[in-house]
Amino acid sequence: MIDFHFETDFKLEDVSKYSDWAARIITTNKRKHSQIDYIFCDDNYLLDLNQKYLNHNTYTDIITFDYTEQKVIGGDVFISVDRLKENASKFKVDFKDELLRVMSHGILHLMGYKDKSEEDSLLMRQKETECINMFHVEQ
Repeated sequence: MIDFHFETDFKLEDVSKYSDWAARIITTNKRKHSQIDYIFCDDNYLLDLNQKYLNHNTYTDIITFDYTEQKVIGGDVFISVDRLKENASKFKVDFKDELLRVMSHGILHLMGYKDKSEEDSLLMRQKETECINMFHVEQ
């Protein structure tokens, strides 16, 4: 099951579209999923998690807690709506595309994709773009 939680005023319209899309990303990659929770929050909420669990004192757009077992994807994906808005403006992209990029980024991490090296980051970006395109094709 893919669920959405809102710790801020932000709300997704038609959550079933996003849930179906996230499930398609997983099945397209020949995986199954258990529970995946997207938690939308603000900068301070995510900063608190970043400090408490990762010992990082920085703002970030996403933190993913991975509960995947073998090829069954599961986890909590925390997303700062404040960072999404700022990044969309900074990179001159539509807010919805930035939302999709970050949402898919979380799923890709749960599937084992990394982004620490330059090579890994390039592959992650390519996969994010494929995921965003998958959402738009279904619209």
